[in-house]
Amino acid sequence: MPESTKIKRTAWTQDQFGLMILGLIVGVLGGYGAVGFRLLIDLLRTLCYGSAGNILDVLAALPWWQKILIPGVGGLVVGPIIYFLAREAKGHGVPEVMEAVTLKDGLIRKRVVIIKSLASALSIAAGGSVGREGPIVQIGSAIGSTVGQLLKASPGRMRILVGCGSAAGIAATFNAPVAGMMFALEIVLGEFAITTFSPIVISAVLATAISRYYLGDFPAFLVPDYQLISPYEFAIYAVLGLVAGVVAVGFTTCLYKMEDLVDSIKFPEYLKTPLAGLLLGCIGLLFPSVLGVGYEGIELALDHRLVWWMMLLILGVKILATSLTISGGMSGGIFAPSLFMGAMLGGAFGSAAHSLWPEITAGPGAYAIVGMAAVVAGTTHGPLSAFLILFEMTGGYQIILPLMIGCVLSTLVARQIRPESIYTLKLLRRGVDIQSGKEMNLLRSLKVKQAMRTSVDSVPQSMNLGDFNQYVIHSKHASFPVVNKDNRLVGIVSHADYAGHSFDRDLWDLVVVQELATKDVRTVTPDDTLEKALNIISAKDYATLPVINDEKQRLLTGIISHRDIISLYSRELRKSNL
Repeated sequence: MPESTKIKRTAWTQDQFGLMILGLIVGVLGGYGAVGFRLLIDLLRTLCYGSAGNILDVLAALPWWQKILIPGVGGLVVGPIIYFLAREAKGHGVPEVMEAVTLKDGLIRKRVVIIKSLASALSIAAGGSVGREGPIVQIGSAIGSTVGQLLKASPGRMRILVGCGSAAGIAATFNAPVAGMMFALEIVLGEFAITTFSPIVISAVLATAISRYYLGDFPAFLVPDYQLISPYEFAIYAVLGLVAGVVAVGFTTCLYKMEDLVDSIKFPEYLKTPLAGLLLGCIGLLFPSVLGVGYEGIELALDHRLVWWMMLLILGVKILATSLTISGGMSGGIFAPSLFMGAMLGGAFGSAAHSLWPEITAGPGAYAIVGMAAVVAGTTHGPLSAFLILFEMTGGYQIILPLMIGCVLSTLVARQIRPESIYTLKLLRRGVDIQSGKEMNLLRSLKVKQAMRTSVDSVPQSMNLGDFNQYVIHSKHASFPVVNKDNRLVGIVSHADYAGHSFDRDLWDLVVVQELATKDVRTVTPDDTLEKALNIISAKDYATLPVINDEKQRLLTGIISHRDIISLYSRELRKSNL
């Protein structure tokens, strides 16, 4: 392709109208990706269980050994796929998208679309206690990133296209275009700029239209008849929101404690997945409703077909099953499990409230709906997205006010107990702090080798003071790394070290540089981050910092200064905002 054509194509992607066209393309591809993913789950479930129907009915007809074996076999296939082909396909997917937006200018490997689709679909089909929403967000985001890479979009546009893909995924999955748009803006991108808003809206609307054409236009759940019996009921919904925030934090804590436990077991990672599947199958023998996406169990809570203590028991088991599924190496989202937990919590809470105050409270099903939204809000720290998703999924206008109360209070409680959401905590455990801002994360993403200078004014340790004085006169630097004959760093000599001896001619032939140099030298390696280098330089106000190959050999490979760091940082920041 001629170079002029490439330049023209890149320029076209920077135009606002061109960006909206790209949003249209990503929306269509994301919509078909979501529909295809749903169909793939049904196909694999038919292969695993012989039917894609109600999983509770399917499991009831199977012998006990198949209920245990099928999740184990699913894990046996999923584990190697993720381990050897795409490690980022493990887990719930949304944190990887947030990391790509914050640190990688929206770059997501193209293979993620295929590997995430296959691994997540098989995990869910085999009975993994995970949802399809997180994978679809990652799949849609990977589609948006791929479109941007193929058209050579700038980093700023790439991030917007990733947001378009995530909005398309959520919108198509939940039949909820407004919620999809809000999820992308509130959680994935964290911004509401008008240039970002327009293409994301287009993507969400088109993806929803495609989903409705192929899968139908109807609410995901049928809302129980609801009306506000008394204004006092708002206080009861507020208490439910507070409790939901505590449950959300409990789920988040359990998930990552389980990850730490599984990681501590010295065993091949890809073989932990089938073992987790077998344990999950054992759990499913007693509590089949916790397997799979869990919508069938949610309907039981909405229809009040479970007693309150059973719902609380299933809530605890679901937390355990989802934590085991994700920690064990399977692929899937935490959104549907959060909905399930919220339904069980709200159903149990509503049963208790209706028993105590039947004259002023609605039925337990209404509380199950509010509990669903509130637990999602508490886990994701996205109250607007949670509220809108439940509102659009149910189509129940009358329950808007309780939904808003529950979501806001749940989020406030969850943030007060633990500032990180279930998404940002995963990144924080990797050293990526989304909440500290893009600028600080940019410093963490850049390496010393990108900013350092390989041309170094170093001096040999055996150089005498007289020769060193002549060397200093012809150099523009005030401090110098000191090396031995093998170019290993042995110290650094600064102006403070040699200034008091330079004019004593009697010492010129007697003193060598090694005797003047500071031996305790702070260093960095080429693979260290600019954040680490900047922290060392700022702490002691160093003029320069030696760069060595590693701590063992200590070969001098370069030098880096405060100016070098700021120069590279400024260039990359300008580039990322284009």
